[in-house]
Amino acid sequence: MENAKLNVIKTLEFDSPNQIPTQLWDLPWAEIHYSKELKNIRKKFPDDIISAPDLLTKTIRTKGNEYKIGEYVDEWGCIFENKQNGFVGEVKNPIIQTWDDIEAFQVPSEFLSLEFEKINNFCKNNSDKFIVSPCCARPFERIQFLRGSENIYMDFYENKNEFETLLKTIHDFNCKRLESWAKTEVDALFIMDDWGAQNSLLISPEMWKEIFKPLYHEYVDIARNNNKYIFMHSDGNILSIFPDLIEIGVDALNSQIFAMEINNLKKFKGQITFWGEIDRQNILPNFNIREIENVVYEIFNELYSNGGIIGQCEFGPGAKPENVYTVFDTWKKILT
Repeated sequence: MENAKLNVIKTLEFDSPNQIPTQLWDLPWAEIHYSKELKNIRKKFPDDIISAPDLLTKTIRTKGNEYKIGEYVDEWGCIFENKQNGFVGEVKNPIIQTWDDIEAFQVPSEFLSLEFEKINNFCKNNSDKFIVSPCCARPFERIQFLRGSENIYMDFYENKNEFETLLKTIHDFNCKRLESWAKTEVDALFIMDDWGAQNSLLISPEMWKEIFKPLYHEYVDIARNNNKYIFMHSDGNILSIFPDLIEIGVDALNSQIFAMEINNLKKFKGQITFWGEIDRQNILPNFNIREIENVVYEIFNELYSNGGIIGQCEFGPGAKPENVYTVFDTWKKILT
């Protein structure tokens, strides 16, 4: 049997993989509530795709624990308030309240101090796995963390120059970080931004194309210029920008396919790899095992094109452990 790495590459290239690659995303909530079941799932269905460790020569500036009750200060100085263990909190008081506060943050340059030899050794020791960088370029979410969502939506129109300056600072740093990771032995780079509400994009598709599409295009170019694949995550209904993400060259997209309805995504099969996911709001918490099996087969029947599907599933709040198990068990049986 082919190793996991080759199987993922065949999936991305639509070159008839021997098996659907799988990957579990587990939140600390799952470890807290279903430690035994989580351990069993991981043992039975080891990930085909793993993340490289973020090994640095310099210490990043954080305080607290992002998944525990209390206050967490991230590497950019953004303050997250968390009221539940096992979850990520929210920024209630952004550090750039007014544009006079622009000096209140510094880009976390520590992230550029990669331990290249140790990272490459990790890749060599896990050469049978497909390895994605932990570096996560997320310009839209980062500018919201720094400035606040309400402020940003006003800044699009009322403070365009200041907004563009801050966004450029974030983007330039993202490029430097991606370029650093592109020099390692990882197989793919990773970017993300949650762009969708329940039924539509958070901003107009025209504005997205004007402001943000060029940024993502640069990230993709960094990957392409260094012979890396590029993976992206975005929650919500992002149907309107699917063609744009395909156009700029995103290889694999983790999105909420059930929020957009699978039938609407069929026209994109063979053009991009669907990197999950199974609906976390309704299907994983509420369906029975037979219904879960049917869901997995529906995804396969509608979106598979000699590849183009990664069986990613998130084990998070509300999910039944037996449903998560069944997702992976079904994926592993489909092509065997």
